[in-house]
Amino acid sequence: MNNSKPGQMRGPRHGAPAGKPDLKKFDKATVKRLFTYFKRFKLKIGIVIVSIIISSVASVMSAVFLKSLIDKYIPEIVKTGSYKILITGIIYIGVIYLSGILSGFIYNRTMAVISQGVLKAIRDDMFSHMQTLPIRYFDSNSTGDIMSRYTNDCDTLRQMISQSLPQALSSVVTIIFVFCTMLSMSVWITLFIVLFSVLLMIITGKIAGNSGKYFMMQQKSLGDVNGFIEEMINGQKVVKVFCHEEKAKEEFDKKNAVLCENATKANTFANLLGPITNNLGHVLYVLLAIVGGALAIADVPNLTLTGMTALTLGTIASFLTLSRQFIMPINQVTQQLSSIIMALAGAKRVFELIDEEPEQDDGYVTLVNAKILDDGTITESKEHTGIWAWKHPHKEDGTVTYTKLQGNVVLDDVDFEYVEGKRVLHNISLYAEPGQKVAFVGATGAGKTTITNLINRFYDIADGKVRYDGININKIRKPDLRRSLGVVLQDVNLFTGTVMENIRYGRLDATDEECIAAAKRVSADGFIRMLPDGYNTVLEGDGSGLSQGQRQLISIARAAVSDPPVMILDEATSSIDTRTEAIVQRAMDALMDGRTVFVIAHRLSTVKNSDVIIVLEHGRIIERGSHEKLIAEKGKYYQLYTGAFELE
Repeated sequence: MNNSKPGQMRGPRHGAPAGKPDLKKFDKATVKRLFTYFKRFKLKIGIVIVSIIISSVASVMSAVFLKSLIDKYIPEIVKTGSYKILITGIIYIGVIYLSGILSGFIYNRTMAVISQGVLKAIRDDMFSHMQTLPIRYFDSNSTGDIMSRYTNDCDTLRQMISQSLPQALSSVVTIIFVFCTMLSMSVWITLFIVLFSVLLMIITGKIAGNSGKYFMMQQKSLGDVNGFIEEMINGQKVVKVFCHEEKAKEEFDKKNAVLCENATKANTFANLLGPITNNLGHVLYVLLAIVGGALAIADVPNLTLTGMTALTLGTIASFLTLSRQFIMPINQVTQQLSSIIMALAGAKRVFELIDEEPEQDDGYVTLVNAKILDDGTITESKEHTGIWAWKHPHKEDGTVTYTKLQGNVVLDDVDFEYVEGKRVLHNISLYAEPGQKVAFVGATGAGKTTITNLINRFYDIADGKVRYDGININKIRKPDLRRSLGVVLQDVNLFTGTVMENIRYGRLDATDEECIAAAKRVSADGFIRMLPDGYNTVLEGDGSGLSQGQRQLISIARAAVSDPPVMILDEATSSIDTRTEAIVQRAMDALMDGRTVFVIAHRLSTVKNSDVIIVLEHGRIIERGSHEKLIAEKGKYYQLYTGAFELE
């Protein structure tokens, strides 16, 4: 276990099994929650419903027109020789068809607007909530799986909202109108069609259930594959250096095989629905012709909603058309059922992210601009003064006190554990006065990075106290606490944008002159001006066009422009060559003047000039003192420095 790297203290991560998913077909809570996003589109949804009704009525009217054509128009033409009544009927049905086409266009276009609006709202909620999540969440979930929720899972929702839902709604409305129309023509034949449809629904229901189960498993395994691919892309150099290509392909093949199996089964069952329902529809068509003809020949009284009538040829012909219109929507509903189930599985994964417990913050002490009056009293200022103070409200009497931000950090008997029952820090006590440079030395996993993670409250301690300028950091709001800290990590993250924008990331209100001054302070100005567009050069792909050292210098400049009283340098110069390191070290020494600095470094040459060097081993402090003092004691630090014992 790596006590120093929280990212390695994690649960299922890249390459972890997807696990057995919840195989419930429908999660009512997910459905209910999903529809809350539709509230802002009430008017548009009303337009969609009206348009679907008009479109469905128009499709049903074709069968009614067929009955009129056979039973009314043709006999009238034969009797009178006039086509006037037929022309009138054709114009009438033409107007209905045109309204149906326009309605179909309107509801499809409107659903596209609704679907994109709903997805925008969901993605906004996902991203906004993601910003509130603790570091622990990102340490225990793969980047690829999180991205899969934004891409694959959201895409299944898009397909459902823009296609599956309107088609399913249209099919249900069509079924209702067709059923009512059939009852108005013949109750007996309608009952025959309904009984046949029940048989059809039982068959397709079983197939759709299996399809939905495997679609949910497909979404899980898809996230697992994405996580593995993301990990392999990020570690491609390592893969090649250690000739791990074949093993990587083998592991990917296993994960891809699971995805292939789940996707194949899901789509196999889904693809069976169409042929089965279509062929059963053909069977119904034949049976209906036989049954209808037999009833007509036997002169069986035809029961309708309006009473008893004769079963005419036009009625039978209309039923042949209506039966197809009745079976086809059922077919469409069953086909869309799999897509809806898959989308609900994706929605559940999306809502799981949104429902993740946000980072808790019970702090009430804030960081404010301050000014010092002539009598030494500290007061709050609305303008930037270069002086900061902690604003401490007292609920008991309603008063407010101000403490000047100086950078005095104290850890008092601190214990910590990433996983309950597995303590990684034991009785850590140390103090750093303003302007002091404190260096942490120790083997990988000794707890160096963990201590700095506790100072900025990426994690909360199990026991003990951490005080900042005499204030328990649990009382300080996390954003204010972190604003007072400058952090330079070993792993550099640059963002798409200009060099100037990346430096300004440290303080958004910094001017161009302040950003350039920060770059000069850390010796980054020279190489930046040699870039094609200088400070306006656009960086893409995490600054892939720069060397590792140049990327690190920009990140150091980013920390410098924030001008914090406390700086944490976690292996900050590990990626820089020795010559550049010496230049940066001198610049950093000037930058650190008057600031509290915590340094983590494997190269002991970078910590010689530290005021205090703390040697850690297995989460405990075993030595502390200046470089000269520790060398004189000839303990672990002496062994490390002289090479008698090397850092692991």
